[in-house]
Amino acid sequence: MSEESHLDPLTGFLRRIAFEDFFELAMEEAIKENKTFTLAFLDIDNFLRINEEYGHIGGDLVLETLGNIIKETTGAEAVPGRFGAVAGRYGGDEFAIFFPDVEREQTFLTMERIREEIEGTGIYQDDQTVVEDQITISCGIASYPIDGSTTNEIIRKADQALYKAKKSGRNNIMLAYEERMVPKTAHFTMTQLERLSQLAEEQGIGEAVLLREALDDLLSKYVVTKIEN
Repeated sequence: MSEESHLDPLTGFLRRIAFEDFFELAMEEAIKENKTFTLAFLDIDNFLRINEEYGHIGGDLVLETLGNIIKETTGAEAVPGRFGAVAGRYGGDEFAIFFPDVEREQTFLTMERIREEIEGTGIYQDDQTVVEDQITISCGIASYPIDGSTTNEIIRKADQALYKAKKSGRNNIMLAYEERMVPKTAHFTMTQLERLSQLAEEQGIGEAVLLREALDDLLSKYVVTKIEN
């Protein structure tokens, strides 16, 4: 598979699968060399409405503009292995940025610059205003090892923080946080519990962590985590 097939043609960033492959390797390196890193998830507020009002041409221009701001602000590349941040287009209007050897507080300041920049930038084509709306983003941030010790934990915490940023009114940035565990009655078969216990032992991960991961996958599958209209 060519390198170009791993890249999003609109932004030049890694596609989601390629970014996730890179992220797995980056996690292995961080654990092996006892390094820290930070992951930021961001997406465009009310992007569905922007697409509906201005069409896909307007939507694409917004994505390109945000992509350029990310590159200019972070120096992010789409070439894993090089020094510096690596960016991916994680979904339709969602981006992921990997910051090696960077604490989450420093990442917060960087993402705040991106938030301010896109908020004050007009969307033009051939000197004509294409999108009249003010463009805003929301962002969630999680770091290794403070927020988790596996790729799934870090991704879950960053996505959880992004969701919280949306629920808090959009156009803001949230750091990962520990959610209060809520007891909930559930019934499982004996075979399910035995297999869960075996999997937890094989992976060296707590059963509760595996169950939360499975629930996140279920919510993601049915798009319950999205709040855009």
